[in-house]
Amino acid sequence: MTTANPSSQSPLIIRDFNAEKQAEFFEKLKQNRFSGQLVLTNPKGERWFFYFYLSRIIYATGGIHPVRRWRRNLITYFPQIASQPSTVQVDLANIAPDKLKICWEYELLCLWVEQQKIMREQAAKMIRASIVEILFDITQGMAVACEIKPNILLPPRLVLIDGEQVIAESQQSWQAWQEAKIADRSPNSAPIIRQSEQLQQKTSPQVYQTLSQLLDGQQTLRDLSIRMKRHVLPVISSLLPYIQMGLVELISVPDLASPVAPPPTPSGGTPAPITSGKAPLIACVDDSPLMCQTMEKILTAANYQFVGINDPLRAIAILLARKPDLIFLDLVMPNANGYEICGQLRRMTFFKDTPIVILTGNDGIVDRVRAKMVGSTDFISKPVDPEIVIGTIRKHLRQESLA
Repeated sequence: MTTANPSSQSPLIIRDFNAEKQAEFFEKLKQNRFSGQLVLTNPKGERWFFYFYLSRIIYATGGIHPVRRWRRNLITYFPQIASQPSTVQVDLANIAPDKLKICWEYELLCLWVEQQKIMREQAAKMIRASIVEILFDITQGMAVACEIKPNILLPPRLVLIDGEQVIAESQQSWQAWQEAKIADRSPNSAPIIRQSEQLQQKTSPQVYQTLSQLLDGQQTLRDLSIRMKRHVLPVISSLLPYIQMGLVELISVPDLASPVAPPPTPSGGTPAPITSGKAPLIACVDDSPLMCQTMEKILTAANYQFVGINDPLRAIAILLARKPDLIFLDLVMPNANGYEICGQLRRMTFFKDTPIVILTGNDGIVDRVRAKMVGSTDFISKPVDPEIVIGTIRKHLRQESLA
């Protein structure tokens, strides 16, 4: 390893960035009492971001799955928040955009500590676990390019972590990974069944059913470890015989969508342009793509602008970005429901008076009463009738047809 000053502005290349060299590099940062951002990039282009204050680590993020890592830690350390995903969107809306650009995860933790939703000690445990996981991935990636940015800081400081301690923890995990003879396999890969018939023959009906449910190619080994409440090493060890026989394959999967990313269209393409015309913008929040397509046809035919939102977890962020004049909101969706989202919207100044029309297939008196209690404006049943949809919009926006 070169002995160049790590606080210099030019990138520093370090080959085989193992625990020993990590400790050596962090020690030089300590000698320089470094405060700012450290960016590490491996040959694959994966980047990690460490934030320091006087040589101590405040936070770390990055890699190929920063949102997956965040989600896993949320489930582990703050299950009460993980069970209410719309809370994340509301709280993100209360953070200045310039802060979100640097590190939205850390800003959320700071906000939650300030609001006393979580304890500082809990936040410290989550941050420490993230850093250990990141150092594991960096060690597995071998070579890195190091870039120092002293002008990027993260106040306030929730915790100050000594680099040597987290390096030691990460090294223990890496040694166990090597001893299991799986050093060439990443815990960020996702197992998927490739030979279902052969796998069924090799396992009992109960085991096969469990594997069929878990190995869908969408959850990484680390994701599965959280779901199964087991360490990731025994998870991959249990699957290794099937992997070696070619019955199960480990594949690369993308990260989850960031809650601060630009909102997608219902078809998953690029965001629709926000036009400056006079036509009101109508939003439909429904996990069914077919329902959003139906509403889009009805509304665009009447010359309204339309935005469809299929992901309830990102509904509030998208609604804040687009600011619709009226919102149609499905009552029953996975991970979040119309009651919860409606209540969250009504607590926000911008949506205090926005018409919110609940959509449901269960037109019961209990649903109507509860919908009114959380602030809904109106209530229409599925399947929707085009005339009722347009009539409802005109009623609440008090305007004539634009056609």
